[in-house]
Formats: sequence, C-alpha cells, structure tokens
Amino acid sequence: MNDRRTGLVNKKMLLDSYALLAYLNKEAGFEMVRNLLNMAQDSGKFILMNEINVGETYYILFRERGSKKSEYFLGTILNSLPIAMIQNNFQLVIEAARIKAEYPLSFADCFAVASARREGARLITGDPEFNKVEHLIDIDWIK
Repeated sequence: MNDRRTGLVNKKMLLDSYALLAYLNKEAGFEMVRNLLNMAQDSGKFILMNEINVGETYYILFRERGSKKSEYFLGTILNSLPIAMIQNNFQLVIEAARIKAEYPLSFADCFAVASARREGARLITGDPEFNKVEHLIDIDWIK
C-alpha cells in the first residue's frame, strides 16, 4: 500500500447517511466510499457511523425501496461492512442538541457532527448542509 492509502486508513473516519446511501445506490461519490470501505476491510479497522444515521439510512431505504430491501440492508449489507456503530449516550444527545440549537442542520446530521467531534474523526459526506459546520469538524467531501 502506498503512503496516501495507509494514511487514510489510519485516520478515524465517520460516515453519514448521505455517504452510505451514495455507496448503496451507486450515486456520485460512491467510488470514494467504496474505496474507503475496502481499505478499512483490508486493514482490519472500522469506519464509524452513529446509530441515528444508520436509522436515517434505513428509513430512506424503506421509503424508496420498501420494507424487504430495508430489512436486507440491516440484516445482511450493514453486517458485511466494516462499520462500527456509535451508540448514543445522554452527553452525545445533548451535544447534538446544542449543535441543532446553533446551526440549521437536521437533528440526524447533528449526531454525525457530535460523533465526529467526540471521536476526532473526519466526516465523510457529500451533503452540502455540512458546509455550515465545516469550521467545527474535518470533512472529506465525496464527489
């Protein structure tokens, strides 16, 4: 592996639902997410994702593809990916609420920001809503 690839794997990364949906739907930027997931798999490391953002991914898949495909995502696809879920405790919920009070983001997006801050992770997203909080966290934009 070259140094750039190794460097990416050594950084903590956190996916939001936008990035995971881009990967699942093969939308713009899915190659970057696929490459990050492959590097994580190869290195034995995990990419982080807040459970609220997993739930957001689930409900969007349910709405767009139906219950069977959204359940397949939970039971099969998610379990096969090198994703470690961040569970929410009261402190993280309050941190997300503080972010929501100060910035016009969805509450689910606030959990991604709060998680990235707590974990010292780079947020992987293509969602332009995160432009509003670029000064709070490091963001790697998928294109």
